[in-house]
Amino acid sequence: MIRSGVRPDLKKKRIDHKKTQFVNATYKENDYPHRLSLYDVPPTAEISLEEFETWAIDRLRILAELESCSFRNRSPQETATHLEPLLKKYLPLSNNSAAAGGHIDQRLKDERKKDHYSHWILRLAFCSTEDLRRRFARVETMLFRLRFNQDDGREKKAFIESLNLHWEIVTEDEKQELSEYLLAATPSIKRIDDESWFKVQWTRVPELVEHRGVFVRKGKAYVPMREQTSMIMTEFTKRLEKALELSSRALPRIDEDDRLSPILTHLSKNFATPDAGFHDSESSLPGAPINAANVDNLSQHFPLCMKNLHTTLRKNNHLKHYGRLQYTLFLKGIGLTLEDCLVFWRQAFKNKTDDEFNKEYRYNVRHVYGDVGGDANRRGRGYSPYSCQKILTEHPPGPGEAHGCPYRHFDIDNLVSMLQATGVYDRDVLKGVKEDVEKKRYHIACNRVFEWAHKSEIKKVKDENIWGPAELDTIVHPNTYFKRSYLLKNLNSASKQDVKMEDS
Repeated sequence: MIRSGVRPDLKKKRIDHKKTQFVNATYKENDYPHRLSLYDVPPTAEISLEEFETWAIDRLRILAELESCSFRNRSPQETATHLEPLLKKYLPLSNNSAAAGGHIDQRLKDERKKDHYSHWILRLAFCSTEDLRRRFARVETMLFRLRFNQDDGREKKAFIESLNLHWEIVTEDEKQELSEYLLAATPSIKRIDDESWFKVQWTRVPELVEHRGVFVRKGKAYVPMREQTSMIMTEFTKRLEKALELSSRALPRIDEDDRLSPILTHLSKNFATPDAGFHDSESSLPGAPINAANVDNLSQHFPLCMKNLHTTLRKNNHLKHYGRLQYTLFLKGIGLTLEDCLVFWRQAFKNKTDDEFNKEYRYNVRHVYGDVGGDANRRGRGYSPYSCQKILTEHPPGPGEAHGCPYRHFDIDNLVSMLQATGVYDRDVLKGVKEDVEKKRYHIACNRVFEWAHKSEIKKVKDENIWGPAELDTIVHPNTYFKRSYLLKNLNSASKQDVKMEDS
């Protein structure tokens, strides 16, 4: 049978999803009535690509610092003190009481919107593998716990009531009947009438059961009201882990978006070691003798990666391409001028004639500084020094090459030998470095060595309030390592203003 009618156009039509799928949008802007959130509802409003990336990076800075504090066994109070200025700077989240009249104003809405969206963006970035999901859930729970403990009592109560967790309150009769067992499980409570209890399935409070902090009967855990925090944390972690699993299934669809997938990939890489930029203005060290003749003396302040390059250069009078590039960018970052850098490399290459040096190496040094070549944007300023993240992930060293990160690219015996050669003999430090390397926490190992080498100076700036917690945050850039080391070791010869770390 031949059907009459217009034949369909087989060519693929361009579909404007805003005019079809979202023509009658059913979503609305979140009201954010509470400071805290379990992030159950995904964001639906539009944000710019710039906001998408910068909000995620700001949250990632906080999560990285939290993880670093955990690795260093800092107490909850020390962690809260250390994170306070960083949270105010990168991820502020104020109480309702901070607003005029207690009403949620636009500033609070903007803070909570950034917190909401940044969580979901990182959830997409870190749902691809089991390791990333586990780490993300762990540090997000740490951040939630920190905020929960700092929340206002009235707002905390309102938030808990909004969760509808269906806690079954223990009646007075049952409480009196089980009083002996309830008090035995919670020795800090002296009188049964001083506390109220609720009961839930014991699987919802595994931490309390593990530490024998609750009475368990017929599969129910009798939890005192003061242990609400443990309940909330368990609920938060359980929901997040389940949501991450669901997000991982939707990830292939996200990968088709060539705008978002590069950003998400970059964020997931930065979870190992947060990326950090370094600007020319940050290299300023007033009065510091930074010139070609003084590089050997300044090398005492270098991180291990740059000490390895410097030592190899002095030993062999040569470095291969990526080693020269990594070291030249670092020297540029500490404030060495182009003229001094050319003098330094010419003197270092003792086996080369002037003609050979000018022909094979001079142009590359000038190019790095932006003196020649490159596009218009780099002309005059050149390339930026490599961050730890870039050193760890790009151009792994091959035979005869000295670039890269020793904590990652050396075997453990060679790493320990090199640390001992630089004066690190403390057994506890070396043991901690080995554990960090085994768990791939390379930047934490580097920070561990830095803190040991500068422990007396760090104590001084803390005790005398010369530097704040934000100025002693985790080092994720070789040039930050150098600058902080130089300033700390020259505390006695500089004024308080001179040694003040610049806000980066």
